[in-house]
Amino acid sequence: MIILDFIDKQIVNLLQQNSKANIKEIALKIGLTQTPTYERIKRLEKSGIIQKYIAVLDKEKVGLNVEVFCQVTLLVHSKELITKFENAINKIDEVIECFHVAGNYDYLLKVIVKDMKSYQLFLKNKLSVLDSVGNVQSTFVMSSTKETTILKLT
Repeated sequence: MIILDFIDKQIVNLLQQNSKANIKEIALKIGLTQTPTYERIKRLEKSGIIQKYIAVLDKEKVGLNVEVFCQVTLLVHSKELITKFENAINKIDEVIECFHVAGNYDYLLKVIVKDMKSYQLFLKNKLSVLDSVGNVQSTFVMSSTKETTILKLT
């Protein structure tokens, strides 16, 4: 774990809220000049704390209206099948998050598609055809009360 001081945490929090904020803007908010602010940001990037800068899209405005959590149970728990499953999942665009979990199923997938027909095709042609998949339970999102990418550092 990398230790962040108060100023580093302020910078990270500001960049998480607006990754397009410029150095001058950030420097003013944290009370430093531009050069040390720039150097701190570069250090945070180089250390891997800041991994990348992204644009967060409104799913509905781009026509992706169906969000599904898939609980996937594998047929067999062998290293080979787990690796094959994970490699295949990483190539499927509809899967935006995949978690290997402990409990009643093996993986939790977050899937986003255009409509119910698109989900049916995803399930039929992409997920269920994987050798290692034994069972899939789908939970459809009705609405979301909280969605964030911000990890609040204090």
